[in-house]
Amino acid sequence: MEKSIEARFHLKPSQRQGLAKLGLITLRDLLYHFPARYERPAPEKMINELRDGETATVYGRVLKTKISRAFRKKIPLAEVVIEDAAGRIKAVWFHQAYLAKKIHEGEWVKLSGKVSARGGQLYFANPAFQPAAEAPVFQTADTSAASSLTPIYPETRGLSSVWFEHAIKQLLTDDIMGHLSELLPPALGQKYRLPTLKEALALIHQPRTEKEAAAARKRFAFEEIFFIQLERLLSKLEYEKSGARRIVTADATLAEFLARLPFAPTAAQRRAIKQILADLDQDQPMMRLLEGDVGSGKTAVAAAAAYAAVRAGFEAALMTPTEILARQHFESLIANFANDNINVGLITSSECRKFPSKVSPREHTHISRPQLLKWVANGEIPVVVGTHSLIQKTVRFKNLALAIIDEQHRFGVRQRAALVKKGPPAGGRAPHLLSLTATPIPRTLALTAYGDLDLTLLDELPPGRQPIITEIVTEKKRHEAYRKIKKELGLGRQAFVICPRIDLPDPAKALALYAKSAKQEARRLQEKIFPNFTVGLLHSKLPAREKEKVMTNFITGEIKILVATSVVEVGVNVPNATVIVIEGAERFGLAQLHQLRGRVWRSSYQPYCFLFTDAVSGRAVERLKAVQTAKNGFELAELDLKLRGAGSLAGAKQWGLSDLGMEALQNLKMVEAARAEAQTLLQADPTLDNYPLIKTRLAALTTTERQIHFE
Repeated sequence: MEKSIEARFHLKPSQRQGLAKLGLITLRDLLYHFPARYERPAPEKMINELRDGETATVYGRVLKTKISRAFRKKIPLAEVVIEDAAGRIKAVWFHQAYLAKKIHEGEWVKLSGKVSARGGQLYFANPAFQPAAEAPVFQTADTSAASSLTPIYPETRGLSSVWFEHAIKQLLTDDIMGHLSELLPPALGQKYRLPTLKEALALIHQPRTEKEAAAARKRFAFEEIFFIQLERLLSKLEYEKSGARRIVTADATLAEFLARLPFAPTAAQRRAIKQILADLDQDQPMMRLLEGDVGSGKTAVAAAAAYAAVRAGFEAALMTPTEILARQHFESLIANFANDNINVGLITSSECRKFPSKVSPREHTHISRPQLLKWVANGEIPVVVGTHSLIQKTVRFKNLALAIIDEQHRFGVRQRAALVKKGPPAGGRAPHLLSLTATPIPRTLALTAYGDLDLTLLDELPPGRQPIITEIVTEKKRHEAYRKIKKELGLGRQAFVICPRIDLPDPAKALALYAKSAKQEARRLQEKIFPNFTVGLLHSKLPAREKEKVMTNFITGEIKILVATSVVEVGVNVPNATVIVIEGAERFGLAQLHQLRGRVWRSSYQPYCFLFTDAVSGRAVERLKAVQTAKNGFELAELDLKLRGAGSLAGAKQWGLSDLGMEALQNLKMVEAARAEAQTLLQADPTLDNYPLIKTRLAALTTTERQIHFE
């Protein structure tokens, strides 16, 4: 099974390149290159029975082939004339002149495609073709071939679906099938009525009916989710072996912290804090995901956990995906810990800060990186916030007991592991892990991608928050939307304007596609639409100091309209901003739209969201309407799964799932069953000694397969 494809098949250079592009190396890879869909064979007819506009299959002997050009000699094409016992017909392939050299005169071929007419003559346009026996199959008494489905495989340059069909067909009839080992325990196959591995491979590549294809896809989807669950749960068991420092929090200490918050915690926040503190009070490391809608108060919950760690004599680290978010968490923790004289540090690629500063106890100042790292290493700064800079080798902690990761899905498994390894020396106890996310995640995806984390939901918003009024704005309604925005700005409020890109590499093309850029849009809005209000610009390529200056001016109100890219998707907190405009809204995923919309859900003021789009109908508008109707992010995530299809949800590659694995996310019962079976198996045999094939397969997982989270 690990034999290379090249060792089994004679490959052309273009085919080698195509296989490499698709990541197909071994014969096992080829067998697991599943069809994207199936087609029913077109009715088989004699040539004289063909009619204009129908789809049909014919068999015939090649009489003539030639290469020519059509439409003022600009389009190369291949022409073939075939005949059967009843007549002759021409087949034409546009932009595929090379096919005339692959089809030889005197050969028998099978053509399938749409019949067209030109000048009163029928012809096939771009039909599928393959070699055929002299005796047409449809004239025999055996009709099983005609009733089978035709697999259509994902293609790439140099490799057609037909090539995959023939190559895989050879493998299915080779003795290679005898070397396949069943990975799923027999009891699972029987319990869930799943075909065996050999049966499933035959059914998924050569199904006679849609029911057979569905049965095979169900088996492989279950297998993939089952192995992901096993891998995640094994990682958790391995992590828990190290043990953890118990962080004991007195009721009075917690009450003291909560009393200092500038708002009354919601019941959901209190439940989450209680649950997390109970985890911290164990000698096994916590591994928990705190999922809350935009504005639900995750930061305060994380601050309570960090406060508990510091009060118990330990250290806490908080890692974020962006410098803007890191700086905001730094400021937030300063506000939470200011009365306790707790040192808080900030480490990013562009700056290092400490609060309180030696210069002024109430201020935080820029300091040198070596000095800050020295204070972190000796424990003088017990709370540190940072970006990926936190996992650099130069960053060391004295007694790290709590690692917090914000926007968990933006980090890979290895990055998460790198942070928790910043804890004790080898052989010591591991830090507790708290992951945060405001990105709405369907339950099936949470159970799969975060199978090693316990889940806590913040399903309640602070009192006084008003529902966001969301409008879909087409080009005709743009000026009316601007009028409403001016009214809000006149009341002293502020606005975000989000653009899909920073600049226009090809202005004419980009404008034609309505892909507005932040730079050009900021200039247009300032000069032509909102000349009486200050417009600012923020994007990822700005220097850190300039980003900080822009954000400071926006927070203080000096800038009234902030034009930005999706760099403000997470964490940016400006309560006075009540309007957000999203240009090219159809270009964003629903979860991302919800995240962006949450930037104006930070106060008791009425928030507004304008989704500017060029789409007027179809699936794009249907998706945007879902943003209007969904009550919260969790509901929107489920709608996104249904509307976009599993294969499009955040991108299959982002989660390390195949298309079949993504399909499984629409089946909650399957995901829950796979998780339950994985838990049962590991409870009975944590080392998998009784399941050597499963153990070997898990050990052989590639880096890509292990990389469940986005990097």
